[in-house]
Amino acid sequence: MKLALVTSTIAPLMSKPKFETEKADEALCGMTLEIIEQLPDGWYYCITSYRYKGYIHESHISIDTEKTCKWKEEAKNIINHRYVDVMAEPKYQSYIIHNLVKGSRIKLTDEISDAWSKIILPDGREGWIKSVYIGKYLNSFKDIPEEDMRNNLVKTALDYLGTQYRWGGKSHLGIDCSGLCSVSYLINGAIIYRDAQIEEGYDMREISKEELKQGDLIFFSGHVAMYLGDDRYVHSSSSNSGVYINSLNPEHEDYWEGLAKSIIKCGSVFY
Repeated sequence: MKLALVTSTIAPLMSKPKFETEKADEALCGMTLEIIEQLPDGWYYCITSYRYKGYIHESHISIDTEKTCKWKEEAKNIINHRYVDVMAEPKYQSYIIHNLVKGSRIKLTDEISDAWSKIILPDGREGWIKSVYIGKYLNSFKDIPEEDMRNNLVKTALDYLGTQYRWGGKSHLGIDCSGLCSVSYLINGAIIYRDAQIEEGYDMREISKEELKQGDLIFFSGHVAMYLGDDRYVHSSSSNSGVYINSLNPEHEDYWEGLAKSIIKCGSVFY
């Protein structure tokens, strides 16, 4: 088994091993991959840590099983800001060596300079970012009180408000419906299926519409949204051109009749 690290800011996972095809997902810098198969022209068929498969080009990754295993043990932080410049020195007057989006995984050093922290990128380079942009990497949510977790999920999803729609996207540069929901859960330590459905083997379970609470998901035909409470939900829609809030209540101005009448099921990671 070969393992790899994502070194690009955003690495597209394609549905076929070529650039001119549909994008299936995006892997963020610092995420880890398992290589399933090597293909011609620098392409690899891989599976992410959240068990989603796609084709990635060698230009976006570093294939090194030992280094990847070490990274998984030592990279205990993530970026909690929308888009961050990694500077060569702890000052904005320096120069940018890399860019990171929310959810990117990093390794934190002990070096601090005023409000700056020195980090290590997955390609081994070192740089500086503001300390306030750094959060803790979570690989589980089981020890987080339910109410706190629900609030965290909603807060994370709402941070993407106004982001443009991008098929297969998973960052503030562009995001789709399942990308919004899955990355909001992933950042908070919960793994759900990347696509707009409940898949067996993941944390998500089906619940009734009447059981919906904030942070739970609403599934429509080919679409998914996060419930906010008070009949409202946040979602990324190509019809809206991005991330917006709509309502299930016909009395609300932001009511979307087409979606409100086409709910297939609802899901929750809470028991």
